[in-house]
Order: sequence, then structure tokens, then C-alpha cells
Amino acid sequence: MNIVQCKMCKKPFQTLGNKTCPDCLHKIDQDFFTVRDYIYDNPNSRIDKVSEETGVDKATILHLLKEGRLTLDNPDAEGLLSCEVCKKPINTGRMCDECKGSVASTMSKSIQGKKSPEPESKDITSSKYNAKMHTDISRRKQP
Repeated sequence: MNIVQCKMCKKPFQTLGNKTCPDCLHKIDQDFFTVRDYIYDNPNSRIDKVSEETGVDKATILHLLKEGRLTLDNPDAEGLLSCEVCKKPINTGRMCDECKGSVASTMSKSIQGKKSPEPESKDITSSKYNAKMHTDISRRKQP
């Protein structure tokens, strides 16, 4: 374990790799639920309005967009997110689908070139166990 300084609150903490302390991660999660619930009740709200009404700062909302936890309906209208590779407007994450595909293809080719043949074995990393999970903000857990 390493001791690092939290990128948000600057407090030192022990980590295995994350640059955000548990307290700040918890705060981000709380902010996500607040924003998600507001958007659910007020669809088509602009980021300025969401920030003003929820008390969640714009930087945190932008962070949630880049993490892929929130999505813009119209990326061109907001002008907030652009692909970090080709600069095309995107609605969530850090890269457009084309650049993600290109990066994945390049990495796959690189890994295949370096892989040595291994004996077949039962592997829990197969696609059966490798499904990705996500949060759909259009659905809200009903009490």
C-alpha cells in the first residue's frame, strides 16, 4: 500500500491505486444519486440548472459525465464533452465510439502479439463472467 494525497480534498490516505480517498468517493456517490434523482424528475435540464438546484458543483457533474455515470442528451448543445482523441462532441465518457474501437483494436493486436500459448484451462474471466455493469439514470429504484 502507498500513501497518497487525495486529488479532491488533498488529505493523505493509504491506497492500492485509487487517487481519491474513501470519504470523497462516498461524497461523489451521494452527489450522483442527488443529480440522478433531479434529472429523473426534471428531464432535459441544463447542467447550470442541475448544479444550482441540487447544490452539486459543475466540476462534480462533469466528473460524473466523464466517468460515464451520467449522459448528455445532446452533446453539441452543451459543448462540454469532447473525445480526448479526435475532439468530436460526445455525450458521456472520455472517447467517442470510433476512437474507443480503434484503441481497443490496437491494444488487442498488441496483446496478441506478446501472448505466449497457454494450455487450455477453465477460466473465470471468460465472457460469461466478464459482463459489464452500468447505471441507467432513466430508471430509478422505487421505494
